[in-house]
Amino acid sequence: MRDPHSPTLRLRRLAAELKQGREKQKLTVAQAGKALGWTASKISKIETTETRRIVPADLDRLMDLYEITDPQKREAMQALARDAKQRGWWTKYREVFGDQALPDFEAEASVIRSFEGLVIPGLLQMPEYARALFEGGRYTGVEDIERRVEARMARREILTRFEPVHLRVVMDEAALRRLIGDAEVMAKQLRHLLYMAKLPNVDIQLLPFSAGSHAALVAPFSILEFPGHLDPPIVHVGTVTDSVFFEQPGDVERYSATFGDIQGAAISTAQSARFIAEVLNTLESGQSGQ
Repeated sequence: MRDPHSPTLRLRRLAAELKQGREKQKLTVAQAGKALGWTASKISKIETTETRRIVPADLDRLMDLYEITDPQKREAMQALARDAKQRGWWTKYREVFGDQALPDFEAEASVIRSFEGLVIPGLLQMPEYARALFEGGRYTGVEDIERRVEARMARREILTRFEPVHLRVVMDEAALRRLIGDAEVMAKQLRHLLYMAKLPNVDIQLLPFSAGSHAALVAPFSILEFPGHLDPPIVHVGTVTDSVFFEQPGDVERYSATFGDIQGAAISTAQSARFIAEVLNTLESGQSGQ
């Protein structure tokens, strides 16, 4: 088993292994609980990761019941349980990300498919742009804004690490046209977009206004895919107050279908780069004419 970087992914991996082991023994949740003298609820909470920590003795009993006898696999599963207690870098920004942090999943993702309608996606933002974006919300102190900018910039590491995530972005033309900060900030952000678009692991497509109505005239969302077969994809939708994650296969399939539709309606990556360059030229021409 590949060791995930994310504590949450470690816990999900362990839960999936245990559920697979129970089903292989043809035991229901109730039967497994009865055999161990536990409630069915305890088994269920472990398998749905509601139980965040599993003590080694309990894990040993579960593996004995499910006849998981391979010493290497048993040690690997105990390691997953231990490592699930570790904290990722994002926990120091708990006030920014909340309890269920998006970077916790981004750290292990192999592919992220993202749609953004109004602003440049967070993973592609420059500090100046992010700062201006946060300053446009409700009044927040300078220190709080700087913490949010710092946290957002830290997320970008997944795009340039040794094994980078493959980011596939579709954004509406409105994200380019909306002036965040001043013209200088916006020009710097667009130049950064063009630079990122050259990376082999980053695909940027635009939905021009001329595309008219499309399937994603809704809230922005991201679909995160993971390399392990025991780690099913999830969908992240940001809200005003929190993050919402969808893990049920039906929900993920619907978002995947929506992303496929908007990707088909968007212009190609090469056309998108030219489009961004044209918007940038217009912006710079306006600056020089002032």
